[in-house]
Amino acid sequence: MSEAVTRTVTSPPGLLASLDPLLRDWLPRQRWFAGKGRPVTGFSLVAATELLPADARLGLYHVLVRAHQPLAVAAPGGPEEPGDCYQLLIGAREALPPRLAPALIGHVTEGPLAGRTAYDALYDTRPAEVLLEALRTGARIGGLRFEREPDQEIRTGLMPRLMTAEQSNSSVVYGDTFILKLLRRIVPGINPDLELPLALAREGCPRVPAPAGWMVADLAGRSWVLGVLQPYVQGATDGWELALRELAKGEDFAAEARALGRATAEVHTALARALPTVTLGHGQMRQLADGMIERLEEAAHAVPLLRPYVPALRTAFTALGDLAAEGRTWTAQRVHGDLHLGQCLRSPSGRWSLIDFEGEPAKPLAERRLPQPPVRDIAGMLRSFDYAAHSAEAALPGWAESCRAAYCTGYAEVAGSDPRTDPVMLRAHETDKAVYEVLYEARHRPDWLAVPLSAVRRLSTPEPV
Repeated sequence: MSEAVTRTVTSPPGLLASLDPLLRDWLPRQRWFAGKGRPVTGFSLVAATELLPADARLGLYHVLVRAHQPLAVAAPGGPEEPGDCYQLLIGAREALPPRLAPALIGHVTEGPLAGRTAYDALYDTRPAEVLLEALRTGARIGGLRFEREPDQEIRTGLMPRLMTAEQSNSSVVYGDTFILKLLRRIVPGINPDLELPLALAREGCPRVPAPAGWMVADLAGRSWVLGVLQPYVQGATDGWELALRELAKGEDFAAEARALGRATAEVHTALARALPTVTLGHGQMRQLADGMIERLEEAAHAVPLLRPYVPALRTAFTALGDLAAEGRTWTAQRVHGDLHLGQCLRSPSGRWSLIDFEGEPAKPLAERRLPQPPVRDIAGMLRSFDYAAHSAEAALPGWAESCRAAYCTGYAEVAGSDPRTDPVMLRAHETDKAVYEVLYEARHRPDWLAVPLSAVRRLSTPEPV
């Protein structure tokens, strides 16, 4: 391993003030910006680190900035939220070449970058190379710390390219060898997107690409995980794309669903070995069921179409509480937390891998790191099969049901227990997921609302299929 590079840097005064008017327009338009629909009223600088000097042809800054917005329900002029913290990599050039036009933030008129053009530097080759070199050498630059696994070789000369498909984060692929996922909205603490793959790698689980390196910011005595470098699964297809492709051809997907069930169980088994598990008794399960009932009532208040199903759906959650009151217990452990077809990769050899262990980004980090019943992941995947079936141009009767059954069978082959043998727990978690989907689609994609409502109708029956 190369000797680590340590460099003390200071950010130029006035940097944020000069970027403020540009960021107010640019930031809300990014796909990964979480506060859409509310104006940005100001910014506060969390940290700024100069990676390439501003007086060079290309200046490069790593910026952590907090965006302040009014509360969603506040009156005009009312209180503001503390603001989400975003990670930005800002480049500065005299002028942008045409290839970087999509990266434009704006032209700076004052401050240390006056007269230059600011842009999202992840689109640019040289800034992306700077990040990989820092990871390769284990650099320390200001408050930024670049770590790597000692047994992972990171070669030089890997050509970077920005992936354009992601929504909540940004990823750069290096020569089809590595992929660097940069978290856009960040919080202090241990991020499961690094924690869980590291634990699985040390447990010897091959179903999750092992981290080769990671970026951390050390600020005010706390660490903020900024990004994770992992092997790139060359030629892989994500499960969503593959499922839609097979549906378009009228092909059965059961064999793949069964293999995916086995992969999920291998990951769950390894996580249970690597990290502590807990037993959920009456008190914990009552709290879990109450939370599901509360989410159901909130969703029904917001979406009138859900209201006729509320009494029947509530029984899915009260039945879980009743079992717990009778003395039934369950085991909870660390899980993926947001499992669906799009979080799974199938290599050209046919091997499935699971990726993106960040959990649901909208939930607090502490909540995402709590042990959960493994069935939470299983319910998410079962709902994903349903979404795929409804997304096909031509309906394929029985496709989702076949996938659901095959997935549970594959899971049982590895885990030793079939999720369908605990129908109360499975129905409760799948119902909770469908309720969440109803609320999400009503707010963001009304044309998709029929998909979770179809599941709601099925789950409202006494014995859901």
